[in-house]
Amino acid sequence: MIKAGFSRLDITPPLGADLSGYFFRRAAKGVLDPLYLNTVAISEPNGETLLIMALDFIGITMDKNILIRRFISEQTGVKAENIVIAALHQHTAPLISDPEVKDTALRDEEYIRVLFRKLADGAVMAIDDMADTSMETAEGEVAEPIAFVRRYFVSDGSVQTNPPSKYTPVRRCAEADNTVRLIRFRREGKNDIAIINFSTHPDVVSGYYFSADWPGFARSYTERDIEGVSALFLTGCQGDSNHIDYFKPKDQRIKNGNTYDHSKYMGRMVADAVVKMWDSTVPCNEGTVFAEQTVVYNRTNLTDIDKYDHYKAWYEDYEAGRLPSEPHITELAYARRIVRLRVAPIFLPVPLSVFSFGGVTLVGFGGEAFTAYATAVREMLPGRFAISAVCANGYEGYYPTEEAFAQGGYEAKSSLFTPTLQREIISALEEIFKKRGLY
Repeated sequence: MIKAGFSRLDITPPLGADLSGYFFRRAAKGVLDPLYLNTVAISEPNGETLLIMALDFIGITMDKNILIRRFISEQTGVKAENIVIAALHQHTAPLISDPEVKDTALRDEEYIRVLFRKLADGAVMAIDDMADTSMETAEGEVAEPIAFVRRYFVSDGSVQTNPPSKYTPVRRCAEADNTVRLIRFRREGKNDIAIINFSTHPDVVSGYYFSADWPGFARSYTERDIEGVSALFLTGCQGDSNHIDYFKPKDQRIKNGNTYDHSKYMGRMVADAVVKMWDSTVPCNEGTVFAEQTVVYNRTNLTDIDKYDHYKAWYEDYEAGRLPSEPHITELAYARRIVRLRVAPIFLPVPLSVFSFGGVTLVGFGGEAFTAYATAVREMLPGRFAISAVCANGYEGYYPTEEAFAQGGYEAKSSLFTPTLQREIISALEEIFKKRGLY
């Protein structure tokens, strides 16, 4: 019988820590909500143990993630390839990276050392909490849409992400996923465990205060509404979606005109869906426990590298406040992509993780994968309950689709990857699925 355990640790950094997610550094001024590390340990009788760790951070780059997983492995005996650390990707939290690579990365080395220890502690505690469990799954729609693809065809025929007011949205480039997916571990004598999976950008709350945004509310409301449950949240494929419906009038897009209220509303919608299906979950105990990690290497997009000097000067003017007006995010992202080419390698890593336990397959993308990637995974695994997580064992940028690269927009223009990315990722996943008998 499969065993499962849970742990939670407060990992809120000290005030003054760097927040990430935008094009400028922010120092945390306070705490709206504590940041947590939530861990689920899963094992089967043959001794294979998996660790699913959800971190209330915006991301951890692959190089740092490798170091963390090695440290956890040394402390627990769990193989590093059996550990997935997925960040929520909310924009009111730190980034773990080299500051030279990501200029908004956390610089508090003392806290980072403590974080490493807390991650290991969380793993130890989850393993110690393991008990016999039966696994059950369910999925259901939120009561009203809260996720919207943020890429639109607009009135001049172009594609715009979060289109500025000078454009009239005509239609979305794709449809968002408004399905909540739930894994329930039913345990005798201990709290049940819920893994909740929903796909859209956790970028509702902004500013200078720590918050877990709406995924944090989804967790807390679930635990408040269902007695005796501990919840872990995984952010699904969200690279092209967010919480704003640009077909609504501007004053109707955010609940009460307050982003924190809107974050609570979204968390409530997700938790309500979990509560609704909690007692109608379906057993899915069949299948062995395994994990497999791989890294695809995609050629770096060198478009406009010959304009490096121009864009470097332009970006320096932006940072110094010398531009005549505030540029749109797409213009900023394109300039920064070209500036980053000065130190970019010829090929870029694309970390992928596949975890299987019972009748469930979890695919972790080490960046911000578009909604279509999760759809592709489900189509490849029609007989299994498939969920996806972004910023998992890496934080390497946007993973647009081949179609999105052709269309343009913020994500495609900011990405250092090239249009072959989608085919390379799907091919690598197919290879793993076939090797493991899932496909």
